[in-house]
Amino acid sequence: MVKEDKLKVSLCSLELKNPVIPASGTFGFGLEMAGTYDLNVLGGISLKGSTLEPRFGNPCPRIAETPGGMINAVGLQNPGVEVLVTEKVPALRKIYGGCIIANISGFSIEEYVKTCSRSAQCPDIDIIEVNISCPNVHGGGMAFGTSPEAAAQVTAAVKAACPSKPVFIKLSPNVSDIVAIARACEDAGADGLTLVNTLLGMRIDIRRRRPVIANKYGGFSGRAIFPLALSMVNQVAHAVSIPVMGCGGVSSAQDVVEMMMAGATAVQVGAENLVNPMVCKEIVEQLPALMESLGITDIKDIIGIV
Repeated sequence: MVKEDKLKVSLCSLELKNPVIPASGTFGFGLEMAGTYDLNVLGGISLKGSTLEPRFGNPCPRIAETPGGMINAVGLQNPGVEVLVTEKVPALRKIYGGCIIANISGFSIEEYVKTCSRSAQCPDIDIIEVNISCPNVHGGGMAFGTSPEAAAQVTAAVKAACPSKPVFIKLSPNVSDIVAIARACEDAGADGLTLVNTLLGMRIDIRRRRPVIANKYGGFSGRAIFPLALSMVNQVAHAVSIPVMGCGGVSSAQDVVEMMMAGATAVQVGAENLVNPMVCKEIVEQLPALMESLGITDIKDIIGIV
């Protein structure tokens, strides 16, 4: 059996005990899952998206099922960055020793800077993940992630405000050239990239003749988007020299290995957490046997081999 230390990966000099990370928006602030299993089996946790001020989010209904996935338009409901850094993260650190990733959203560059700067002041936050790719919030989010110029502006401003913390930019798949945007973020100072966020999706209630979701559109995620996410991770990982966290439709240990072969250094598991809250733990447990069956002695050896 593959030894536990052969599951370790490094993100910007941070050592993770394994590459498995619950994705933002699917695992709360970690605390909600603390009674389900020992969170310390996880390589990292990307926390629920936070904004400068508290947000109630979008009107209900916010969720719609689809074949192979789901659409959500929660709208960044969260208690605000001050609660994140003074309550949520310190409480999580008391029970979790791994990598804590603060996921930050904003509606202007100034908001991004203020929220990321406040997050960086929290000693228990290890990585700042900047979400410039949210497709279900009007007036912000994805607007910054659809052009290289806008993405670079946000990246440069946030990195200048957070020089002491690794800054990862979370990219949208709803673009024509994700490689150009990834390179623009790297050139602007990003320490790493996370991709992909959700696709733009919609469902219609044919009896009521209206959209299922009150917001009309939402973020489409789940197993159905895995091949698209994999291809984008592969394109970007081979076009930049900074590490990539891959996500999008990951649901198994096999998917984690595929993502890493495509170029991801670490892998986030999103919508599958809502189907099976134990999935991240199960993936971590299944990885050693899978690696052994594939002749992989150290998981770092497969990063970007395809």
